[in-house]
Amino acid sequence: MNKRIRKNTLTVTALIACLLIGSPVQAKNTTFPHKKNIYKKGWIDFNKNGKKDIYEDPSQDIQKRVDDLLSQMNVDEKTCQVATFYGYKKALKDSVPTQEWLKSILKDGIANIDEHLNKEIDDHNTLAQALSETQRFFVEYTRLGIPVDFTNEGIRGLCASGATSFPSMNGLGCTWNKELAYLEGVVEGKEARALGYTNVYAPILDVPRDQRWGRWEGSIGEDPYLVARIGVAMAKGIQDQKVVSSPKHFVGYGDCKASRQWDARTDPHITPSEMYYIHEYPFRRVFQEAGALGVMCAYNDYDGVPMSGNYHYLTEVLRKEMGFKGYVVSDSYAIGRLNGVHKVTHNFKESGLWALRAGLNVRTEFNDPTEYINNIRELVNEGSLSMKRLDDMVRDVLYVKFWLGLFDQPYSSEHKEANNIVASQEHLDIALRVSRECLVLMKNQNNLLPLGNKYKKIAVVGPNADSDSYVPTHYGPRNFDAFSSILDGLKNVYQGTGVEVNYAKGINIAYKGWPECELIDEPLNEEEQKSIREAVELAQKSDVIVLAVGDNAATSGESRSRTSLDLPGHQNELIKAMVETGKPVVLVLIWGHPTSINYADKYCPAILSAAFPGAQGGRAIAEALKGDYNPGGKLTGTWPKTVGQLPLNIPTKPNANWEPLKYYSVANKGLLYCFGHGLSYTNFTYNDLKIDSMFTQTAQVEISCKVTNSGKVAGDEVVQLYVNDVVSSTTTYEKNLRGFERIHLEPGESKVVKFQIVPDDLILINAAKQRVVEPGEFKVMVGSSYEDIRLTDSFFYKSTIEDARNGSGKIERGKMINEADFKEKVIE
Repeated sequence: MNKRIRKNTLTVTALIACLLIGSPVQAKNTTFPHKKNIYKKGWIDFNKNGKKDIYEDPSQDIQKRVDDLLSQMNVDEKTCQVATFYGYKKALKDSVPTQEWLKSILKDGIANIDEHLNKEIDDHNTLAQALSETQRFFVEYTRLGIPVDFTNEGIRGLCASGATSFPSMNGLGCTWNKELAYLEGVVEGKEARALGYTNVYAPILDVPRDQRWGRWEGSIGEDPYLVARIGVAMAKGIQDQKVVSSPKHFVGYGDCKASRQWDARTDPHITPSEMYYIHEYPFRRVFQEAGALGVMCAYNDYDGVPMSGNYHYLTEVLRKEMGFKGYVVSDSYAIGRLNGVHKVTHNFKESGLWALRAGLNVRTEFNDPTEYINNIRELVNEGSLSMKRLDDMVRDVLYVKFWLGLFDQPYSSEHKEANNIVASQEHLDIALRVSRECLVLMKNQNNLLPLGNKYKKIAVVGPNADSDSYVPTHYGPRNFDAFSSILDGLKNVYQGTGVEVNYAKGINIAYKGWPECELIDEPLNEEEQKSIREAVELAQKSDVIVLAVGDNAATSGESRSRTSLDLPGHQNELIKAMVETGKPVVLVLIWGHPTSINYADKYCPAILSAAFPGAQGGRAIAEALKGDYNPGGKLTGTWPKTVGQLPLNIPTKPNANWEPLKYYSVANKGLLYCFGHGLSYTNFTYNDLKIDSMFTQTAQVEISCKVTNSGKVAGDEVVQLYVNDVVSSTTTYEKNLRGFERIHLEPGESKVVKFQIVPDDLILINAAKQRVVEPGEFKVMVGSSYEDIRLTDSFFYKSTIEDARNGSGKIERGKMINEADFKEKVIE
């Protein structure tokens, strides 16, 4: 493996040498002597009064501890618990506390410090020591000693220098593996705890509805059930390490109008039922099943009311309906947008009032929060904000801090072991599993793959062949050691086999002027023509071409939405040049969002795709190409042929995606690839579909089928269950994903896969806006993708025996049954 060069970081030796105030980073803090006398046997005297108060007593109930602490807090201390202070080089000027902190707003505490030192310190033990030293200021040098919650990003691994690098959220989604999602959460939670971070902004639960959206790569997928199941597993993994999982962005953010970004992230065109079915669903499941104690509100408005000031969603839906018990943070500038963008308040001060009244606990922004905190103090003194409302907002923050155990052990207990925990071999092995399992075999004409040792000269070509630019560091790890490019991976897997692996770049991902040049296709310049000629010369001397193209962090990501779904730059010119050599072309597509690779799909006999596969993605891809690993991932979205077909996604209303090829239509209709698509080097047969109760009065049934590996090599299959309400009082989706399992089968091996259907899976919003399960027929479809359905049957829900059947034996519609009438069963 290559060792990626680490930049802009300080070694532990340099850090320890930086002791003077004003130095870039201080590893030690000589400014504040230790107050060792507050640390008692089994408890800490946070308020320094010499006695064990209720909030200092670990044996007391959390709510009693919260109430006791809240009763001792003054207005200044309470208002500091509704704001974030961004970390070093963002809002904080110092890496560890200085005397200036005692003159600032920090003397009264703070809710959390975000991203503190997550980019500046390379040595993990030193980083953990620095966070503990920062925490010591709040414990020892504020009046009540309220610890700080250290928040950090974590959507592709913990956002810290040298942490374990995972594929992007979309890559995790392509694994369709709940167990693996849980393990990724465990790794992030363990690494966070070892360093001293106690709250991770993950998973992302946005359900993208437009393939142009730049943040597609940061989303699990376009189906709410898939997002929910992967999200629940990941959140459980994080919180099982006693680290808060804070999913984002609540709610409706995945459907920004035309996928626009920056200040245009607003005005989603979503019906109320679609908000419930699609966008609220993953959050509801993650809060109710995983117990996630954090959440970040979204930038967008809904029906004219911005989410950061939306009482209905932040209080009535989030807390009263979904049962959320933690605290809500704003996305950066979300509160300021109330007056700056949405224009619903007169000024920043009024925006703060709106947010707190709505139920937004903590203002999170990249700048100093002093103005915001002073505004809240003025609002309380003026009587505009009641003390009760402020107390309610602070109580949620304190509850989370007690749940974390910060009042029992405020410091990282493993700061001397962080170097052994972060990016350990065990963690890297789990990340490699995700990199392997996210691979999707899109096409394999005449079984070109795996390559094995069939070809003695392999030409590795393309802008993603020998690059790490497809491993985004935004919101995730940087300076990772375990990076392997596709070229590195192929050289390693073929080392000593007599197979020759050679490389030519051919073209860049995009050319000068991106993204403006997306609108005007400039001709190839001389340098590009020369580079493509070199690639052609190499290809002509080779037996097979591995062509790595697609996206990188410059063409896909936050605020990088597209106006086209075609490959960026002149990559199609390179593909054409490779195809015209007459040599077999294996296209390796590294992507951030679905891409219209129509030419490649037609002329390249094999296509292997990887959704931003992480630092070890190159190794995983090479193993799959050679045949040491059999890819079994599935697509998490609908792939159209052209951007002109949008919107095109699932779940979809009956016939809403239907594009007939006749009757005055044009020929470029239909899909390139459907949701859930993914091939294998082996074949799977489905049979023996069973439903345990053809007629149910509980709306709970067990569905099973047998899947057999009928091929010659071991492989993974993702068995997918879809359900349709055959006749409903309002239109509903033609296929609702309601179960999936990734299974591994040896040749000839069979497994019985079981799914549990519960009432929540069958809910319909009727014309009276009631959430009900209507009696009638529910069609069951089991298969290998949204379109590749292998087995079908039906079961019937009936509210009572009497009204379910008539003399002819047909099912009739009976009375509506509200979801509240059912005792919901959690699906593990």
